[in-house]
Amino acid sequence: MDTTSRLIMLLEVVEQGSFSKAAELRNIDRSVISKQVSKLEEDLGVRLLNRTTRSFSLTAAGAEMVKKATELRLLLQDTVQLAENYHQEPRGLLRITASSYIGKFYLMPVINDFQKRFPQVTIDLRHDDRVVDMVSEGFDLAFRIGEPRDSSLIARKIARNRMLILATKQFLEIYGEPKTMADLESLPAAAYSSSHIRFESISYIDEKGEPQEQPINPVFKSNDGEALVEKVLSHNAFMTAPAFFFAKPMEESDLVPILTDVNLPDYSAMYAVYPHRDLPVRTRLFLDAARHYIGDKTPIWERNIPNIERLYQQK
Repeated sequence: MDTTSRLIMLLEVVEQGSFSKAAELRNIDRSVISKQVSKLEEDLGVRLLNRTTRSFSLTAAGAEMVKKATELRLLLQDTVQLAENYHQEPRGLLRITASSYIGKFYLMPVINDFQKRFPQVTIDLRHDDRVVDMVSEGFDLAFRIGEPRDSSLIARKIARNRMLILATKQFLEIYGEPKTMADLESLPAAAYSSSHIRFESISYIDEKGEPQEQPINPVFKSNDGEALVEKVLSHNAFMTAPAFFFAKPMEESDLVPILTDVNLPDYSAMYAVYPHRDLPVRTRLFLDAARHYIGDKTPIWERNIPNIERLYQQK
């Protein structure tokens, strides 16, 4: 018997309150338990228990060893659960929350493929732009733009999310092409706006490397990315947009990037958020599938924007 096994045995003696009850739990003789605890004390070189004929008490060292034994048992249980997950066929209910745009354009393709591979998994996808309470509302996964503020949740970065300034060719013919950031203030803009986020300026880095804010003139506001893009495609507004808004190739539209020499900081990245590190196999496999589909080094939305690696970057 190794030290780990003897530590777990010591923990059982303390939890059961006696050597006899610990022996009954394992269906072995009391003397075996006593000998193994004595061997543990010998190997560690410290007394763990003060024993009498009818009872025992923990020494200071024993109390510390029991704490470590508790942590060790939990770790062993987690390890066994993880191993079992790799051998189990995914099944059961997987509840996911995401904004409508992320859900529609980036999760539905993953969901459709995932359920073909694992038909015993039922998926409940809820579109919601508000920040949900994952634990109380029973969600397994959330996909969000921006790292969550709740430090009790686990957040895993999925992909970066660059910023763009866009207009249509017809818009530029009507209003003229802006030459500086200051020119944008006099032009009509479409801007994202929700209960907790409002875009009324554009953040950028000037030639001296200093952060700046350029006010804009939003004539149309919406919390829906598709609506904002549609407004810009009507040729009477420009927009500042995160790259993930482009789930389809930009070349299929009339949109063109403007002021491409300006250094725009990245927008908040996309994160997968979950309440516990020990993910059930269905959750873990779905998360892996989503990361593979979206791509971490080159996100799928960047593949839809020509020459994005040369746009809005510090020279």
